[in-house]
Amino acid sequence: MTMKPSGPASWQPEPDSGIAIEWIEAGSLTFEVATAGEGDHLALCLHGFPELHYSWRHQMPLLAEMGYRVWAPNLRGYGGTSRPEGTDAYRLRTLAQDVAALIDASGASKVTLIAHDWGAIIAWYFAIMEIRPLERLVIMNVPHPRCGRRELKTWRQLRKSWYIFFFQLPMLPELLLGRGGAMPIKRLFKETTVNSHLFDETVRETYRQAAAMPGALTAMFNYYRALIRRPDARDVGAGQVKVPTLIVWGEQDVAIDIHCLDGTEEYVPELEVHRLPDASHWVQQDAPDQVNAILRAWLPTA
Repeated sequence: MTMKPSGPASWQPEPDSGIAIEWIEAGSLTFEVATAGEGDHLALCLHGFPELHYSWRHQMPLLAEMGYRVWAPNLRGYGGTSRPEGTDAYRLRTLAQDVAALIDASGASKVTLIAHDWGAIIAWYFAIMEIRPLERLVIMNVPHPRCGRRELKTWRQLRKSWYIFFFQLPMLPELLLGRGGAMPIKRLFKETTVNSHLFDETVRETYRQAAAMPGALTAMFNYYRALIRRPDARDVGAGQVKVPTLIVWGEQDVAIDIHCLDGTEEYVPELEVHRLPDASHWVQQDAPDQVNAILRAWLPTA
């Protein structure tokens, strides 16, 4: 169900982009959703930390052109989407149910899930647990959960994952990253990208403003707090993914080591991997033309 806006949108698309912002009721929450295209095949795009549906602005027009109805929601706690309180509200199985609720609300008969960073953590879990049928799965810069757990036992990955443990602290992460109206979030994108000209003042300011909203940083950190404190991510059985899967990986990732890709084919029989040497963790924004070309070649026309 489409709702009246619950507040200002976290991003205003360009008028000629074909993208609109809608508020959609799904499950117990109201989601701020960037939408484009039409049809019965939903391309559901899940963003990461500390981003927004804005991170899919380069891919949404392409997907709509290919015949997909595109929904890119702000995940719970982000932007104008409902922001429940408490760590348990952000556990992985609850986040996966949000995805199911959005699919159900769309009424689409076919779904392709496209996801980056935290969205990809949710997407892996969603596909493995077969919460709803999927046509295809696209993952960007997040390992299969089994491969990720293996690599966290190595120093090469553990030293890159320091922030996960820092985020477990009460209030200190909010104080430090919330300084100056969340200015550290703005600097993060400037300092960790390869093609920094694609992350200009407008881009970085959009993310800063959203992170500075009351309660937003706590909600973002609660994803990591719940991940450590609740066992959902470890309860994936054999970890098999039964749908065709594409992985796009920016090799200049400051947070996730490239060895996290090793062994993915053991869990994903129908797998295609594209490694982009000159792209960062923020791959779909850092190399939009390359990512779009890969998507166009791999995804069937809807």
